[in-house]
Amino acid sequence: MKNKAVESKVNKIFLITLVILGCLTMSFVDGVLSPNYMTKSIFKLVIFLLLPYLYYSKSYSTISLKSLFKINKDYIIKSLALGIVVYILILLAYFTIGNLFNFSSVTKSLENNIGVNSSNFIFVALYISFINSLLEEVFFRGFAFITLKNISSKKFAYIFSSISFSIYHVAMMSTWFDILLLLLLILSLFIAGIFFNYLDDKNNNIYNSWFVHMFANFAINTIGFILFGII
Repeated sequence: MKNKAVESKVNKIFLITLVILGCLTMSFVDGVLSPNYMTKSIFKLVIFLLLPYLYYSKSYSTISLKSLFKINKDYIIKSLALGIVVYILILLAYFTIGNLFNFSSVTKSLENNIGVNSSNFIFVALYISFINSLLEEVFFRGFAFITLKNISSKKFAYIFSSISFSIYHVAMMSTWFDILLLLLLILSLFIAGIFFNYLDDKNNNIYNSWFVHMFANFAINTIGFILFGII
């Protein structure tokens, strides 16, 4: 019993360390290296898949990377419906209170820092919606929440994964908005992280949160099309 407790604690520390390492590494890539979007995406693909793989291959865990993708059709349909609602709500928020904030720096920052502009935004939007959202769900929900809650308290897993998810975005968005809007977005991302965890909690897979995350990205990318003057 004592050995299992020690093993569980070691696994917990190992997992938390890997999550923090992943967030710090991507913050360095975003904030210091500031490569173009394709290079950044390659970094993220490697880091967000390699670190969970390293954990699952080296530690004892009842959760595997494969198990995170088991399908429950009933919940997927509900998540799709919820995703559509989220899409509508985000657009409604933009069109009703968006004029209270200055979004002009967003497109300039994207163009100057990572080479995203109106000519390539459609390809970036597709990547963000389908691939990037999946990578983040694997890392922050599958790894930092579902796996962590099996070796720690559920409350700690909820809070840790949500904080990691919100703080991870700071380096990426720090030059996009003024401080007030940035803080509001960080809080919103923390709440979104809690909500995504809740969606995945019962079934221990990432499909539920991934579909909602995907539709949230659809809405954000729709706003991006507007800001770039594409639509």
